[in-house]
Amino acid sequence: METVGARRTGIALTERQRIAWLRLIRSDNVGPVTFRDLINHCGSAENALAMLPELSARGGALRAIRIASVEEAERELEAVRRFGARFIGIGEPDYPPALRQIDGAPPLISVKGDLSIATRPSVGIVGSRNASIAGAKFAAMIARDCGRAGYSITSGLARGIDAAAHRASLDTGTIAVLAGGLDQPYPPENIPLLDEITEGAGLAISEMPFGWEPRARDFPRRNRLIAGISLGVVVVEAAERSGSLITARLATEFGRLVFAVPGSPLDPRCHGTNGLLKQGAIVTTSSADVLDMLSPISQIDPSQDFVVEEPDKSAAPLPPPDDDDRDRIISSLGPTPVDIDDIIRHTGLPAQWVYLVLLELDLAGRLYRHPGGMVSLVMQD
Repeated sequence: METVGARRTGIALTERQRIAWLRLIRSDNVGPVTFRDLINHCGSAENALAMLPELSARGGALRAIRIASVEEAERELEAVRRFGARFIGIGEPDYPPALRQIDGAPPLISVKGDLSIATRPSVGIVGSRNASIAGAKFAAMIARDCGRAGYSITSGLARGIDAAAHRASLDTGTIAVLAGGLDQPYPPENIPLLDEITEGAGLAISEMPFGWEPRARDFPRRNRLIAGISLGVVVVEAAERSGSLITARLATEFGRLVFAVPGSPLDPRCHGTNGLLKQGAIVTTSSADVLDMLSPISQIDPSQDFVVEEPDKSAAPLPPPDDDDRDRIISSLGPTPVDIDDIIRHTGLPAQWVYLVLLELDLAGRLYRHPGGMVSLVMQD
């Protein structure tokens, strides 16, 4: 097996920081983007937790924001440890380097298995749950060849193409991304496969709370992680309305390569992949098509762009916006998504103020965050 590059970099969280991070991401209205904004504004998770009530109240929250307690975080940490898993923060050495670089990367992931797999360059392989024999064999071939070349194989543990890719890379390294908590794999029929993955040269990853049963809306979140972990995503047999196409779209947004395997125009399972080819996906008829395109980019830059530290005290802080400036920012928003840079240009106010007011609205449950950094206001009756 060749070696493709990945260097471990980052700073380990202390136990106190890990608890604070877990509390913050488990609190109401705090997602990955809001988490990052809170750290940037407050300097640390502990400071952010202390400021949540004030920030959400300034955003117009109608009720007190629920903040996860120390006891809740400690219980989840202990449950994960008893399960043989652990939490990894976005700035820590074992966090997948490619995932770290996407917008909205989860600040904490729970993982179980061989941690050395997490930092290797990865190829995503996704496709139809109702796969044909030929499709499953082709996915397995790509997985085996990429695995022998030193890549891990990332997929979603689903039936069909996902399962074929995982099984073919059990010996070389595979990553199963779950839509629910680590202890709630789906579908149940693939639990034995997941056990093989975590007990061998593989890793299970989730951003969801331990014990969380996956719902329909959780699968696109899982697909975002598959696209984020991978340098390129290979789509094998995908219908026109398929979760695999969501993964491909996200991969494109993240600047990843998208490979599509052509199929018969008479087979509904291939309509989505053929459509990707019309949109510019890389035609894939052999493993060489994938390996040749990935080779120049397989050396991941693991530089850490998420640093948790106290803000620079030497710089004079900008005073907060007054009520009139807050109103100007809020009145520039509506139900139509707009780019944050456009809000800054439209209002003529400092970017720091705009981001602060958006953060307050977000914590109050009054802001929608859309793909590509767009935002809109939740219209209230």
